[in-house]
Amino acid sequence: MRKLKNYVPTRFMAEDSHYDKKKADFAVNFIQCLCHTKGEWYGKKFELMDWQEQIIRDIFGTIRSDGYRQFSVAYVEIPKKNGKSEIAAAIALLLLCGDGEQRAEVYGCAADRDQASIVFDVAADMVVQNPALAKRIKVLKAKKRLIYQPTNSFYQVLSSEAHSKHGFNVHGVVFDELHTQPNRELFDVMTKGSGDARKQPLYFLITTAGTDTHSVCYEQHQKAKDIIEGRKHDSTFYPVIYGIEDDDDWTDPEVWKKANPSLGETISIDKVVTACNSAKETPGEENAFRQLRLNQWVKQSVRWMPMQKWDACNFPINPKTLEGRICYGGLDLSSTTDITSFVLVFPPIDEKDKYIILPFFWVPEETLALRVRRDRVPYDIWERQGHLITTEGNVVHYDFIEHFIDELGQKYNIREIAFDRWGAVQMSQNLEGLGFTMVQFGQGFKDMSPPTKELMRLVLNQQIAHGGHPVLRWNVDNIFIRRDPAGNIKADKEKSTERIDGAIAMIMALDRAVRGGAGSGISIYDERGLLVL
Repeated sequence: MRKLKNYVPTRFMAEDSHYDKKKADFAVNFIQCLCHTKGEWYGKKFELMDWQEQIIRDIFGTIRSDGYRQFSVAYVEIPKKNGKSEIAAAIALLLLCGDGEQRAEVYGCAADRDQASIVFDVAADMVVQNPALAKRIKVLKAKKRLIYQPTNSFYQVLSSEAHSKHGFNVHGVVFDELHTQPNRELFDVMTKGSGDARKQPLYFLITTAGTDTHSVCYEQHQKAKDIIEGRKHDSTFYPVIYGIEDDDDWTDPEVWKKANPSLGETISIDKVVTACNSAKETPGEENAFRQLRLNQWVKQSVRWMPMQKWDACNFPINPKTLEGRICYGGLDLSSTTDITSFVLVFPPIDEKDKYIILPFFWVPEETLALRVRRDRVPYDIWERQGHLITTEGNVVHYDFIEHFIDELGQKYNIREIAFDRWGAVQMSQNLEGLGFTMVQFGQGFKDMSPPTKELMRLVLNQQIAHGGHPVLRWNVDNIFIRRDPAGNIKADKEKSTERIDGAIAMIMALDRAVRGGAGSGISIYDERGLLVL
């Protein structure tokens, strides 16, 4: 049996615990009798890498004075392609038939049944390839269930839809990709009291970093980090985090090694280089690379706009010089208590000119102080600086906004105003009555993708002038991008962590400006075709 060089028992060992080499050796030997199930490794014995063996020895070899395992929760956070599914499946089988637990209940949990089935399928293949286990374990693939007949124990797949079920008598739970859980309900059902009737239940949580800092996964991440750094102590919780720090250079191969203990073994360095180069060339991929490849918690799963590129478009704007020029509007009303946004986009009048952005924002006056305290966003400063307009009362006065837009129409040649029909029917009718051409604008991929991609192209080429408007910058920085299988993209209001209304209004206005231009009647889309990023 392969032995870990220079193995040192975990520094999280409690005073009344000890390292039981025999039990640790048994766990390692059990797993290394299994076989890999994928790619070039298929059929080969599962030879644990050092980092994997360290985890197995720590969890299964750290024993309390009463003879049972010290750790009941193991949190392992590690980037993709480091062998998470294989080690999770092996641990599930070890809990199922290596602990000698009668009628053990072991569960594989994930956000949905397909995700939960990944570890199950690996475990089932491991069973088939091992003659000793194949004789003793009944595989029910349709039910996603393994039954270990000598002790009448089972391993069963569960997904987040099962959170309403109770009565589990848990000996082991393997939570795969905990960061994808839509809420904490399944986690609480499976971990709060479900294993009280067992002597040494184990909750094995394995995941990559996520994006939601209000999630149960981030809660466990913070606990693990606090224990590792000595701020908290919990002798039952075993923490492992492989990832980079916020100030690390994410393009440095030496940094990659810190986050990927399997680099060079299960992960080809060439694959990471290719992914990194793609992330550098396509800004929308940077956060995905940081999260999935380097295990860094990021603000959004795909940070869309590279803000240094956006800031480079801070060209001065003089509204006076724009009077009389053709422009196009985008209107996002949101709700009566939220920010209402109206953005004008002035198309270039010659090859040297840029698309000029002129945004306007309104919030209710009486809720301003509350917003500052609640959102920790400097609305009050923006209001004093003239970047944000307040309307009297505790709701936005649409009459005020309609009058304001009417006055803008007397200064600028507003050809069209694009709007999201939801919640804006009455105002759109009122603005039509004032002589404006109103254009309904869909919020799906079909309508939003072309101008969203065009905005990125214009920003990267510094063909946008936004004057550094702070509210608009905040909106743009908040954008989460959703991508469909065809490669279309759109800003997602539900997933974005903060307000993006001004950015949506700008994108809608840009679409009309690109299509209508400055009076030529020729659309860039017609000349160039749709942009593919």
